[in-house]
Amino acid sequence: MSNALNVLHTVKPGSPSTNGKAHHSRPDAVLDAVAAALGADRVVTPVGSHTGAATMRLGPNVGLYDQRDVAGVIRPRTADEVRRVVAIVAGSADPVALQPMSTGHNWGLGSREPADNGAVILDLSGMDRVRAIDTTAGWAVVEPGVTQGELAKRLAGTARKLNLTASSMHTSVVGNALDRGVGLLRQRVEDLAGLEVVLPSGEMMRVGWWPSDSGRTPLYPHGLGPSALPLFLQSNLGVVTAAAIRLPPAPEALLVVRLNFTRSHLREAVDLVRHWVSQGLTHGVPKVYDPAAAKAYHGTEDEFLVHVCVAGTMASAEALTKVLIDEAVASGVFTQVTHTDRADPDPDVREVATLVELGYAGQPDDEDALFQAKMRVPADDVDSAGGGFLFFLPLVPFTGEAIAQATELLDRVHETSGIRCGATMNMLDADVVDFVVTMRFSPDDESAAHAHETLDRMYGMFGEAGFLPYRLDVDHADAIDHLSPDPAARRFIRHLKDVLDPRTVIAPGRYG
Repeated sequence: MSNALNVLHTVKPGSPSTNGKAHHSRPDAVLDAVAAALGADRVVTPVGSHTGAATMRLGPNVGLYDQRDVAGVIRPRTADEVRRVVAIVAGSADPVALQPMSTGHNWGLGSREPADNGAVILDLSGMDRVRAIDTTAGWAVVEPGVTQGELAKRLAGTARKLNLTASSMHTSVVGNALDRGVGLLRQRVEDLAGLEVVLPSGEMMRVGWWPSDSGRTPLYPHGLGPSALPLFLQSNLGVVTAAAIRLPPAPEALLVVRLNFTRSHLREAVDLVRHWVSQGLTHGVPKVYDPAAAKAYHGTEDEFLVHVCVAGTMASAEALTKVLIDEAVASGVFTQVTHTDRADPDPDVREVATLVELGYAGQPDDEDALFQAKMRVPADDVDSAGGGFLFFLPLVPFTGEAIAQATELLDRVHETSGIRCGATMNMLDADVVDFVVTMRFSPDDESAAHAHETLDRMYGMFGEAGFLPYRLDVDHADAIDHLSPDPAARRFIRHLKDVLDPRTVIAPGRYG
């Protein structure tokens, strides 16, 4: 597995703060203590750090966010080593901030960058063990460095599958789930059965469900009494060192219905897809791509593209496919209706159709072909290729009217900025759509500044419409305060942070 931190840049002291946040004190003594405990090869420090002569940066990021000053990097390989690191920090005389990172592939939202300057990166990518798998009971225990491609391969030929995302096979299963990423089957938080967490005190605990030695405990993540598991999603209350991941059953048969429609039929098309979802006719997350986003899937010029998956037994999948196709044709909404493009004479169309169906089935795209078609470079080169790419991730009600309004907001963005964003609509359930906005821009300073100003405006425009983001980039980490619906709830979380982490050891500024 590639190391996500193989490029470190030395920065002269006195460099301006990249996001207006104060530096923590230089943690030389802490890093020395960690090096003594774990080995000097596990700690990277800036050149001249003991004389106060330098800080580090993590290298370029595809979003061209300002690079933060980093005080060092620690690379543990086991959960016990994480516990020891946090205990050392907790017992230190000077405040030190640890920023955990899984594989660092948080592309478009900041990649490897912490929210604040002065943090020590806790790079968990070397913790890449699949500790256990039970395909009968439907779970796997994995560490943060395990990628979705690796776990999916372990499940090949079994009765279970992984809820894959449409991103690279090199992305972290745990990291994406903790940030509420979206898979092709469902939102990834629904895959989390339990978490192993190191608290800011250095104490380790497990929340939710965890496999027992007897093997007789049924997989039920909620347990008895208040559940602590949700407290560690998009959270800086602890460091997650492993997760129990739910593995859904693999269907006997799976087909993807492909539909095209014009902008003039957006409302009707979305409402019809919603009807199918609400009546239980679909499997997984139906996806609607606007014309810009559809290009990677060989969509028709200037048309929206829909993928609707059906699955079950062979008989039920074929029956559901016929129902959807008959209703789609009868609606008069769609310009093209097909149950598969795998028989298309164009080999490129056949390849994409095959990869889409395999993704829904939980079978990994070993070559990352779809990801590279969208990002234009391999996963290892996304951050270093020059940029620029940004994500904005609001939630929108699943109605044709709301989706049309969100699409019109992107039209306004284009009119005022000149930037044409793409949109992929993930239908999470019958009521909510994950409206994924992607923005591409040239990797020069002027274009990057313009793109980030446009991103700022999108937060305001979509927020005024009631379409709030469910994930935040590193520059908007503090937006959680004014985006949260109840100030009392924010005070409650901050009180928990003060109790559990009074010295702000874990990820200051990140969803805090």
